[in-house]
Amino acid sequence: MPEILRSSTTLPALRTPFHVITSDGIDLIGEVAAPLGVSRGGILCLHPLPTAGGMMDSHIFKKAANRLPAMAGITVVRFNSRGTTSKAGSSTGEFDNGNAEALDVQAMLAYCFESLKLENVWVVGWSFGTELALRHAKDARHKGLILLSPPLRTTSDDDLLYWNSDPRPITALVPELDDYLRPEEARIRFAILPTLKIEAVAGAKHLWLGEPSVHHVLSQINSIVTGDSAELPLEF
Repeated sequence: MPEILRSSTTLPALRTPFHVITSDGIDLIGEVAAPLGVSRGGILCLHPLPTAGGMMDSHIFKKAANRLPAMAGITVVRFNSRGTTSKAGSSTGEFDNGNAEALDVQAMLAYCFESLKLENVWVVGWSFGTELALRHAKDARHKGLILLSPPLRTTSDDDLLYWNSDPRPITALVPELDDYLRPEEARIRFAILPTLKIEAVAGAKHLWLGEPSVHHVLSQINSIVTGDSAELPLEF
């Protein structure tokens, strides 16, 4: 009998911890959650602000790892950026407000393609992670960006303009009640990047708390990565 999905639901997957060394010698720790069967694609998760508690276990990404491999055949790659700690451990180095973290993003994308041999990889940033995606996720091998609650605090106009010369799709899920950037302002701020798709999410807040928000985000990720148009089921 299928069971209703709850915040603690953990579905079957092959879960493997890893270490990745950046070009400047930082030891990044993380985990790969892969489907037991064939992978239909992968996501590299860039977590929220470490100085505000963001890490690889931030709840949307933890739930993505707990559900998407089994429900959608998606491989979920999570890691702690430099100086960040979670239950799995700490990455070495120090937080650099998104600057030296460029090397983290580069190393992790290389790991996805060269070590894991993943195909159809998308970069998913959440809050601070969207800044890392827009500023640094320029590896030509990934398919595009998915932005959750982009605050646009350290991303410059030049960073945005870069993507006008890059044909890969970018989708931003912007909460109606976001603490930092709501849909109306997001449309103004992103106007210089006309190819970017903004989806205003009614009733949602920056942290995507509550199962309806989680379900919507994971369904949208699945739709973008796999092409499935139907929402994910509420039970499994």
